[in-house]
Amino acid sequence: MGMWALLDAMWEMPAEKRIFGAVLLFSWTVYLWETFLAQRQRRVYKTTTHVPLELGQIMDSETFEKSRLYQLDKSTFSFWSGLYSEVEGTLILLFGGIPYLWRVSGRFCGYAGFGPEYEITQSLVFLLLATLFSALTGLPWSLYNTFVIEEKHGFNQQTLGFFMKDAIKKFVVTQCILLPVSSLLLYIIKIGGDYFFIYAWLFTLVVSLVLVTIYADYIAPLFDKFTPLPEGKLKQEIEVMAKSIDFPLTKVYVVEGSKRSSHSNAYFYGFFKNKRIVLFDTLLEEYSVLNKDIQEESGMEPRNDGEGDSEEIKAKVKNKKQGCKNEEVLAVLGHELGHWKLGHTVKNIIISQMNSFLCFFLFAVLIGRKELFVAFGFNDSQPTLIGLLIIFQFIFSPYNEVLSFCLTVLSRRFEFQADAFAKKLGKAKDLYSALIKLNKDNLGFPVSDWLFSMWHYSHPPLLERLQALKNSKQD
Repeated sequence: MGMWALLDAMWEMPAEKRIFGAVLLFSWTVYLWETFLAQRQRRVYKTTTHVPLELGQIMDSETFEKSRLYQLDKSTFSFWSGLYSEVEGTLILLFGGIPYLWRVSGRFCGYAGFGPEYEITQSLVFLLLATLFSALTGLPWSLYNTFVIEEKHGFNQQTLGFFMKDAIKKFVVTQCILLPVSSLLLYIIKIGGDYFFIYAWLFTLVVSLVLVTIYADYIAPLFDKFTPLPEGKLKQEIEVMAKSIDFPLTKVYVVEGSKRSSHSNAYFYGFFKNKRIVLFDTLLEEYSVLNKDIQEESGMEPRNDGEGDSEEIKAKVKNKKQGCKNEEVLAVLGHELGHWKLGHTVKNIIISQMNSFLCFFLFAVLIGRKELFVAFGFNDSQPTLIGLLIIFQFIFSPYNEVLSFCLTVLSRRFEFQADAFAKKLGKAKDLYSALIKLNKDNLGFPVSDWLFSMWHYSHPPLLERLQALKNSKQD
């Protein structure tokens, strides 16, 4: 009864109060739903203390226990950080944090001699202050995650100095992109007339294509070192595989991901006839810094087969060895190239652009509604940037949740299809062992609650992927 009474009371209120109440109510509903799911998954981490039968061949009990404890720590962290960010967001709304920050930005502009007519200038100051606030409140959480959780479980490779320099660099680079792009977007919305939403959408389309193009060549190298993969067997085999499926490969890079973390990854990027592949050094057994450290500790030569070494050292090398063999790296790339060959990348771009167009169209319909601004404490002015914030972040949130869930389901389908593609290339066996190794290296926990995984997992659970590959290995 209480819930209906609350909804009834809301319905009696003026429109702006109704809008504000609905936004808060929806935000907390989503938060409680996600917390409920996280608790279900947490129960799985707590109660599954032995390797399930079907995993016996895949995971030893030591790795299983390590990954269980890692995921438990991560889930505790995400509970507290999630609660904090929900409470913070609620307090900002209840105490008028957004209009307050807008007024402060106006004051700053006033000091510099810009009056209220310089709305775009004020919007840029607002963005700078808002992102600064969010970077500072997020910093303690980020520090704790990196230097306590990731450190405790052996993933963190950063020093505090590297971390802080990185955070400052990230903030500066973000501002260098965010501020000019936002000022142009606001200008286009202001001068675009009745069809401004078409121009705004085209502008964001161009910006996202330009960013995708320059990201790996100009932005990513500011943070990590990229070196071309040296000539040799692996490079040759990658080129042969790319050619066999007409993938227009121009360069293969190894990125020094091990400076930050020992998690591993691989991806490709680039448009049209100019594709590059990027492999994390932590993915490659031959390049992994961790393996080199183990070899140095054990006094082993890299190529020695370890004969004559103590059993303890052999065990240490066996357990600690990180990354995949060349055949497995090729299988992982076969999967990644499958995404390209099957048009997943293009389909994702099309979906995201259709969504973006729809959002700008609805924004054009709603931007004139004064009650939307009044609901969030803007009684006298209706700044365009604030309109974007209110409509895209708050009013569209139910739509965004549904869309996000649909994209997660689609992503899982794409992953199965890319696995099947790698299988067609004859890489089922190697992909099978690579997935097990990567799961072990990244301490993924292979047991999941069905509801939690359905809502959150962009990749299918490990067992399902292995099952699909196994069926084909026997075919």
